[in-house]
Amino acid sequence: MTMAAQVSPRIAAIPVHALWGAAAGLVGGVGFGIWMSVSRPVMDTAMITMVAGLLGSTDALVGWLVHLAISLTAGIGFGVVFGHLAGRIAPAAALGLFYGAVWWTLGALWIMPANMGMPVFEWNDVTASSLGGHLVFGLLTGIAFAGIARAAGGRAGRTTP
Repeated sequence: MTMAAQVSPRIAAIPVHALWGAAAGLVGGVGFGIWMSVSRPVMDTAMITMVAGLLGSTDALVGWLVHLAISLTAGIGFGVVFGHLAGRIAPAAALGLFYGAVWWTLGALWIMPANMGMPVFEWNDVTASSLGGHLVFGLLTGIAFAGIARAAGGRAGRTTP
């Protein structure tokens, strides 16, 4: 006796959306990384070197590598969670802005300060500047995701070619 498992097209599309999200996250990450490289909210210190501090470094290259790894992971999350809704530019951009705000809350207000022995959920020059960067990340990630989906013809999740 053979049994065939049925998987919905939406579930079947998750790996493809994760891949598209990874690529889109890198696009958003580059935009946000540039933002952090030129933004100096505290004592003329680039924010990207603050990211390097997560590994105990002050080297901008280390900051970029850490930041892009986080962006890749966040992009995968975007694809998995919102991929089925982000096939068109406008919804993808809106979802991206929302997602960027969520990552700002999690990353800039909680995870990063907690890992660096700083107060969490504190509004200051760094978190204010970081909000803009996280919104740039989310917007670029959403738009890039929709662009990738469009270039692929929206094939993820379809059961017919």
